[in-house]
Amino acid sequence: MMRDRLKRDLCELMLVPGLSGHEERVAAAIRARLAEVGLESSVDRLGNVVVTLAGDAEKPSVMVFTHMDQLGFFVRKIEADGLIRVERMGGVSERAMAAQVVTLCGSKGDVAGIIQNKAHHATGQDEKYKVLTAPEIRIDTGHGSKAAVEAAGISIGTPVVYQGQVVELAGGRIAGTSVDDRAGCAVLLELARALVGRGGPTVHLVWSVQEEFNLRGAVVAAQVLRPDIGLQIDLMLACDTPDMADRGEMVLGGGPGISLYSFHGRGTLNGVIPHPGLVRLMEETAAAEGIALQRSAQVGVLTDLSYIQTLGAGVASLDVGFPMRHSHSAVECCDLADLEGLVHLLTAALARIPVGMRLERG
Repeated sequence: MMRDRLKRDLCELMLVPGLSGHEERVAAAIRARLAEVGLESSVDRLGNVVVTLAGDAEKPSVMVFTHMDQLGFFVRKIEADGLIRVERMGGVSERAMAAQVVTLCGSKGDVAGIIQNKAHHATGQDEKYKVLTAPEIRIDTGHGSKAAVEAAGISIGTPVVYQGQVVELAGGRIAGTSVDDRAGCAVLLELARALVGRGGPTVHLVWSVQEEFNLRGAVVAAQVLRPDIGLQIDLMLACDTPDMADRGEMVLGGGPGISLYSFHGRGTLNGVIPHPGLVRLMEETAAAEGIALQRSAQVGVLTDLSYIQTLGAGVASLDVGFPMRHSHSAVECCDLADLEGLVHLLTAALARIPVGMRLERG
Protein backbone atom coordinates (compact mmCIF):
# COMPACT_ATOMS: atom_id res chain seq x y z
CA MET A 1 0.00 0.00 0.00
CA MET A 2 1.08 3.54 -0.72
CA ARG A 3 0.96 4.64 2.90
CA ASP A 4 3.15 1.73 3.95
CA ARG A 5 5.72 2.66 1.30
CA LEU A 6 5.61 6.33 2.31
CA LYS A 7 6.12 5.40 5.93
CA ARG A 8 9.01 3.07 5.14
CA ASP A 9 10.78 5.58 2.90
CA LEU A 10 10.23 8.49 5.27
CA CYS A 11 11.36 6.67 8.39
CA GLU A 12 14.44 5.18 6.75
CA LEU A 13 15.49 8.47 5.13
CA MET A 14 15.04 10.37 8.41
CA LEU A 15 17.85 8.27 9.87
CA VAL A 16 20.35 9.03 7.08
CA PRO A 17 22.67 12.00 7.77
CA GLY A 18 22.78 14.53 4.95
CA LEU A 19 23.95 18.00 5.89
CA SER A 20 23.92 20.51 3.03
CA GLY A 21 26.83 19.76 0.72
CA HIS A 22 27.12 16.24 2.14
CA GLU A 23 23.97 14.57 0.82
CA GLU A 24 25.67 11.57 -0.80
CA ARG A 25 24.22 8.95 1.56
CA VAL A 26 20.70 10.27 1.10
CA ALA A 27 21.18 10.35 -2.67
CA ALA A 28 22.40 6.75 -2.68
CA ALA A 29 19.34 5.60 -0.72
CA ILE A 30 17.00 7.42 -3.12
CA ARG A 31 18.76 6.10 -6.24
CA ALA A 32 18.54 2.54 -4.92
CA ARG A 33 14.78 2.90 -4.52
CA LEU A 34 14.45 4.36 -8.02
CA ALA A 35 16.42 1.44 -9.44
CA GLU A 36 14.00 -0.99 -7.80
CA VAL A 37 11.22 0.28 -10.07
CA GLY A 38 13.45 0.43 -13.14
CA LEU A 39 14.02 4.18 -13.21
CA GLU A 40 17.43 5.38 -14.33
CA SER A 41 18.73 8.41 -12.44
CA SER A 42 21.70 10.70 -12.85
CA VAL A 43 23.67 12.94 -10.52
CA ASP A 44 25.04 16.33 -11.54
CA ARG A 45 28.14 18.13 -10.31
CA LEU A 46 26.40 19.58 -7.25
CA GLY A 47 24.85 16.25 -6.30
CA ASN A 48 21.21 16.64 -7.45
CA VAL A 49 19.50 13.35 -8.31
CA VAL A 50 17.53 13.68 -11.56
CA VAL A 51 15.02 11.39 -13.30
CA THR A 52 13.36 12.39 -16.57
CA LEU A 53 10.13 10.73 -17.70
CA ALA A 54 9.66 11.68 -21.34
CA GLY A 55 6.12 12.59 -22.36
CA ASP A 56 4.00 14.56 -24.82
CA ALA A 57 6.12 17.35 -26.33
CA GLU A 58 2.93 19.35 -27.04
CA LYS A 59 2.40 19.74 -23.32
CA PRO A 60 4.53 22.02 -21.10
CA SER A 61 7.38 20.23 -19.36
CA VAL A 62 7.29 20.05 -15.58
CA MET A 63 10.04 19.91 -12.96
CA VAL A 64 8.84 18.50 -9.64
CA PHE A 65 11.47 18.77 -6.96
CA THR A 66 12.25 18.53 -3.27
CA HIS A 67 15.44 18.77 -1.24
CA MET A 68 17.53 15.99 0.30
CA ASP A 69 19.68 18.05 2.64
CA GLN A 70 19.15 18.95 6.27
CA LEU A 71 20.34 21.75 8.49
CA GLY A 72 22.99 21.36 11.17
CA PHE A 73 26.53 22.51 11.91
CA PHE A 74 30.12 22.44 10.73
CA VAL A 75 33.05 21.92 13.10
CA ARG A 76 35.11 25.12 13.35
CA LYS A 77 37.45 24.36 16.27
CA ILE A 78 38.50 21.46 18.47
CA GLU A 79 39.59 22.57 21.93
CA ALA A 80 42.58 21.02 23.74
CA ASP A 81 40.19 19.24 26.11
CA GLY A 82 38.41 17.61 23.15
CA LEU A 83 35.28 19.75 23.27
CA ILE A 84 34.11 20.79 19.81
CA ARG A 85 32.97 24.23 18.66
CA VAL A 86 30.72 24.64 15.63
CA GLU A 87 29.11 27.10 13.26
CA ARG A 88 25.44 26.69 12.39
CA MET A 89 24.49 25.70 8.86
CA GLY A 90 21.03 26.79 7.79
CA GLY A 91 18.18 28.01 9.92
CA VAL A 92 19.01 26.08 13.06
CA SER A 93 16.60 26.89 15.88
CA GLU A 94 19.04 27.86 18.60
CA ARG A 95 16.27 27.58 21.18
CA ALA A 96 16.14 23.85 20.41
CA MET A 97 19.85 23.02 20.57
CA ALA A 98 20.54 22.49 24.24
CA ALA A 99 21.21 18.89 25.37
CA GLN A 100 20.54 17.41 21.94
CA VAL A 101 22.36 14.30 20.73
CA VAL A 102 24.27 14.86 17.50
CA THR A 103 26.10 12.82 14.88
CA LEU A 104 29.47 14.00 13.63
CA CYS A 105 30.08 12.57 10.15
CA GLY A 106 33.83 12.01 10.38
CA SER A 107 36.28 10.65 7.84
CA LYS A 108 36.47 7.33 9.73
CA GLY A 109 32.75 6.97 10.35
CA ASP A 110 29.99 8.56 12.37
CA VAL A 111 30.75 9.71 15.91
CA ALA A 112 28.10 10.43 18.54
CA GLY A 113 28.19 13.58 20.62
CA ILE A 114 26.05 15.69 22.92
CA ILE A 115 25.53 19.43 22.98
CA GLN A 116 26.51 20.37 26.51
CA ASN A 117 23.99 22.03 28.78
CA LYS A 118 25.18 23.63 32.01
CA ALA A 119 24.09 21.78 35.15
CA HIS A 120 20.82 23.24 36.36
CA HIS A 121 22.03 23.23 39.96
CA ALA A 122 24.80 25.64 39.01
CA THR A 123 22.82 27.88 36.68
CA GLY A 124 22.45 31.42 37.98
CA GLN A 125 19.31 33.51 37.68
CA ASP A 126 20.81 35.57 34.88
CA GLU A 127 21.48 32.38 32.87
CA LYS A 128 18.25 30.44 33.32
CA TYR A 129 16.42 32.13 30.46
CA LYS A 130 19.35 32.77 28.14
CA VAL A 131 19.57 30.90 24.83
CA LEU A 132 23.11 30.13 23.69
CA THR A 133 24.00 30.82 20.07
CA ALA A 134 25.60 28.14 17.92
CA PRO A 135 29.14 29.57 18.21
CA GLU A 136 28.81 29.43 22.02
CA ILE A 137 27.90 25.75 22.39
CA ARG A 138 30.32 22.89 22.92
CA ILE A 139 29.90 19.31 21.76
CA ASP A 140 31.27 16.47 23.89
CA THR A 141 32.13 13.20 22.14
CA GLY A 142 33.71 11.71 25.26
CA HIS A 143 37.20 11.52 23.77
CA GLY A 144 38.73 13.93 26.28
CA SER A 145 41.45 15.47 24.12
CA LYS A 146 41.98 17.18 20.79
CA ALA A 147 44.30 14.37 19.66
CA ALA A 148 41.74 11.68 20.45
CA VAL A 149 38.97 13.56 18.63
CA GLU A 150 41.15 13.99 15.55
CA ALA A 151 42.17 10.33 15.70
CA ALA A 152 38.47 9.47 15.50
CA GLY A 153 38.29 11.27 12.14
CA ILE A 154 36.87 14.60 13.29
CA SER A 155 38.44 17.78 11.93
CA ILE A 156 37.55 21.34 11.02
CA GLY A 157 34.75 21.21 8.47
CA THR A 158 33.27 17.91 9.67
CA PRO A 159 29.46 17.92 9.17
CA VAL A 160 27.29 17.66 12.30
CA VAL A 161 23.56 16.87 12.37
CA TYR A 162 21.03 15.99 15.05
CA GLN A 163 21.18 12.26 15.69
CA GLY A 164 18.62 10.52 13.48
CA GLN A 165 15.47 9.48 15.29
CA VAL A 166 11.97 8.41 14.38
CA VAL A 167 9.08 8.66 16.84
CA GLU A 168 5.81 7.08 15.77
CA LEU A 169 2.92 8.99 17.31
CA ALA A 170 -0.74 8.03 17.34
CA GLY A 171 -2.90 8.44 14.26
CA GLY A 172 -0.22 7.95 11.63
CA ARG A 173 1.90 10.87 12.72
CA ILE A 174 5.68 10.69 12.47
CA ALA A 175 8.07 12.90 14.45
CA GLY A 176 11.84 13.15 14.50
CA THR A 177 14.78 14.45 12.54
CA SER A 178 14.73 16.00 9.05
CA VAL A 179 11.06 15.51 8.28
CA ASP A 180 11.99 18.68 6.39
CA ASP A 181 12.36 17.46 3.74
CA ARG A 182 12.71 13.70 3.85
CA ALA A 183 8.92 13.68 3.81
CA GLY A 184 9.13 15.50 0.48
CA CYS A 185 11.70 12.94 -0.69
CA ALA A 186 9.31 10.11 0.18
CA VAL A 187 6.44 11.84 -1.64
CA LEU A 188 8.59 12.34 -4.76
CA LEU A 189 9.66 8.68 -4.69
CA GLU A 190 6.03 7.61 -4.55
CA LEU A 191 5.18 10.02 -7.37
CA ALA A 192 7.96 8.44 -9.44
CA ARG A 193 6.42 5.01 -8.90
CA ALA A 194 3.00 6.33 -9.89
CA LEU A 195 4.26 7.91 -13.12
CA VAL A 196 6.08 4.86 -14.48
CA GLY A 197 4.41 3.88 -17.75
CA ARG A 198 1.86 6.69 -17.66
CA GLY A 199 1.27 9.32 -20.34
CA GLY A 200 1.21 13.07 -19.83
CA PRO A 201 3.80 15.82 -20.07
CA THR A 202 7.53 15.35 -19.79
CA VAL A 203 8.24 15.31 -16.05
CA HIS A 204 11.64 15.91 -14.51
CA LEU A 205 11.91 14.66 -10.91
CA VAL A 206 14.70 16.27 -8.91
CA TRP A 207 15.92 15.49 -5.41
CA SER A 208 18.02 18.59 -4.83
CA VAL A 209 20.99 19.53 -2.64
CA GLN A 210 21.95 22.56 -0.56
CA GLU A 211 18.45 23.98 -0.15
CA GLU A 212 19.20 24.82 3.47
CA PHE A 213 22.39 26.54 2.30
CA ASN A 214 21.06 29.49 0.35
CA LEU A 215 18.88 27.45 -2.01
CA ARG A 216 21.65 26.27 -4.34
CA GLY A 217 21.04 22.87 -5.91
CA ALA A 218 17.66 23.05 -7.62
CA VAL A 219 18.66 26.17 -9.54
CA VAL A 220 21.50 24.29 -11.22
CA ALA A 221 19.15 21.44 -12.19
CA ALA A 222 16.54 23.84 -13.58
CA GLN A 223 19.13 25.68 -15.67
CA VAL A 224 19.88 22.40 -17.45
CA LEU A 225 16.35 20.98 -17.63
CA ARG A 226 14.66 24.30 -18.63
CA PRO A 227 11.15 23.33 -17.47
CA ASP A 228 8.05 25.33 -18.37
CA ILE A 229 6.46 24.59 -14.98
CA GLY A 230 8.09 24.24 -11.57
CA LEU A 231 6.36 22.45 -8.68
CA GLN A 232 8.28 22.44 -5.43
CA ILE A 233 7.47 20.08 -2.53
CA ASP A 234 8.25 21.20 1.01
CA LEU A 235 6.75 21.66 4.42
CA MET A 236 3.99 24.16 5.13
CA LEU A 237 3.66 25.59 8.60
CA ALA A 238 0.98 23.78 10.60
CA CYS A 239 -0.99 26.39 12.51
CA ASP A 240 -3.10 24.11 14.70
CA THR A 241 -1.18 24.51 17.97
CA PRO A 242 -1.71 27.40 20.42
CA ASP A 243 1.66 28.99 19.64
CA MET A 244 0.90 29.06 15.89
CA ALA A 245 -2.84 29.72 15.88
CA ASP A 246 -2.58 33.29 14.60
CA ARG A 247 -0.33 32.35 11.67
CA GLY A 248 -2.93 30.67 9.46
CA GLU A 249 -5.35 27.77 9.06
CA MET A 250 -3.08 24.88 8.00
CA VAL A 251 -4.01 21.77 10.01
CA LEU A 252 -1.94 18.62 10.51
CA GLY A 253 -3.93 15.79 8.98
CA GLY A 254 -6.08 18.20 6.99
CA GLY A 255 -4.63 17.32 3.60
CA PRO A 256 -1.94 18.68 1.28
CA GLY A 257 -1.55 22.38 0.71
CA ILE A 258 -0.59 25.05 -1.81
CA SER A 259 1.17 28.32 -1.05
CA LEU A 260 -0.52 31.49 -2.27
CA TYR A 261 2.27 33.75 -0.98
CA SER A 262 5.66 33.31 0.60
CA PHE A 263 8.27 35.91 1.48
CA HIS A 264 11.35 35.40 3.60
CA GLY A 265 11.25 38.88 5.10
CA ARG A 266 14.79 38.78 6.46
CA GLY A 267 18.23 38.11 5.06
CA THR A 268 17.39 36.80 1.60
CA LEU A 269 14.46 38.98 0.51
CA ASN A 270 12.76 36.57 -1.84
CA GLY A 271 9.62 34.50 -2.16
CA VAL A 272 6.95 33.22 -4.53
CA ILE A 273 3.62 34.59 -5.73
CA PRO A 274 2.35 31.54 -7.62
CA HIS A 275 1.17 31.28 -11.20
CA PRO A 276 -2.65 31.61 -11.21
CA GLY A 277 -3.04 28.88 -13.82
CA LEU A 278 -1.28 26.39 -11.56
CA VAL A 279 -3.38 27.46 -8.58
CA ARG A 280 -6.50 26.75 -10.65
CA LEU A 281 -5.05 23.42 -11.78
CA MET A 282 -4.54 22.27 -8.20
CA GLU A 283 -7.89 23.58 -7.02
CA GLU A 284 -9.78 21.93 -9.89
CA THR A 285 -7.84 18.69 -9.48
CA ALA A 286 -8.53 18.57 -5.74
CA ALA A 287 -12.24 19.19 -6.31
CA ALA A 288 -12.47 16.53 -9.02
CA GLU A 289 -10.56 13.95 -6.96
CA GLY A 290 -12.22 14.70 -3.62
CA ILE A 291 -8.93 15.77 -2.03
CA ALA A 292 -9.03 18.28 0.82
CA LEU A 293 -6.73 21.15 -0.24
CA GLN A 294 -5.34 23.59 2.30
CA ARG A 295 -3.99 27.09 1.64
CA SER A 296 -0.99 28.91 3.07
CA ALA A 297 0.25 32.50 2.94
CA GLN A 298 3.30 33.17 5.10
CA VAL A 299 6.11 35.62 5.74
CA GLY A 300 9.29 33.97 7.04
CA VAL A 301 9.13 31.05 4.60
CA LEU A 302 11.41 30.59 1.60
CA THR A 303 12.00 27.76 -0.89
CA ASP A 304 14.36 27.33 -3.82
CA LEU A 305 11.41 27.86 -6.16
CA SER A 306 11.99 31.55 -5.46
CA TYR A 307 15.04 31.49 -7.72
CA ILE A 308 13.81 28.98 -10.28
CA GLN A 309 10.79 31.10 -11.21
CA THR A 310 13.04 33.76 -12.76
CA LEU A 311 15.19 31.49 -14.97
CA GLY A 312 15.12 31.83 -18.74
CA ALA A 313 11.88 33.35 -19.95
CA GLY A 314 10.34 32.60 -16.55
CA VAL A 315 9.05 29.36 -15.05
CA ALA A 316 5.39 29.06 -14.06
CA SER A 317 5.73 28.19 -10.39
CA LEU A 318 3.79 26.83 -7.43
CA ASP A 319 4.82 25.55 -4.00
CA VAL A 320 2.91 22.47 -2.87
CA GLY A 321 3.42 20.71 0.41
CA PHE A 322 2.36 19.05 3.61
CA PRO A 323 1.60 20.54 7.04
CA MET A 324 4.45 20.14 9.53
CA ARG A 325 4.87 21.08 13.19
CA HIS A 326 8.03 22.16 15.04
CA SER A 327 10.00 23.24 11.96
CA HIS A 328 13.81 23.25 12.13
CA SER A 329 13.91 21.43 15.45
CA ALA A 330 15.11 17.89 16.18
CA VAL A 331 11.51 16.62 16.46
CA GLU A 332 9.61 17.87 13.43
CA CYS A 333 6.23 16.22 12.90
CA CYS A 334 4.04 15.33 9.92
CA ASP A 335 1.00 13.17 9.16
CA LEU A 336 1.22 10.28 6.69
CA ALA A 337 -2.31 11.00 5.46
CA ASP A 338 -1.16 14.41 4.22
CA LEU A 339 1.76 12.85 2.36
CA GLU A 340 -0.55 10.32 0.73
CA GLY A 341 -2.95 13.07 -0.26
CA LEU A 342 -0.10 15.06 -1.78
CA VAL A 343 0.93 12.11 -3.98
CA HIS A 344 -2.66 11.75 -5.21
CA LEU A 345 -2.91 15.49 -5.88
CA LEU A 346 0.31 15.68 -7.88
CA THR A 347 -0.37 12.51 -9.87
CA ALA A 348 -3.83 13.70 -10.87
CA ALA A 349 -2.75 17.29 -11.54
CA LEU A 350 0.05 16.22 -13.89
CA ALA A 351 -2.43 14.07 -15.82
CA ARG A 352 -4.77 17.06 -16.26
CA ILE A 353 -2.18 19.35 -17.88
CA PRO A 354 -3.56 19.97 -21.40
CA VAL A 355 -1.80 20.25 -24.73
CA GLY A 356 -0.82 23.87 -25.31
CA MET A 357 -1.59 24.95 -21.75
CA ARG A 358 -1.31 28.74 -21.73
CA LEU A 359 1.32 29.88 -19.23
CA GLU A 360 1.68 33.52 -20.27
CA ARG A 361 -0.04 35.85 -17.85
CA GLY A 362 -3.00 37.97 -18.87
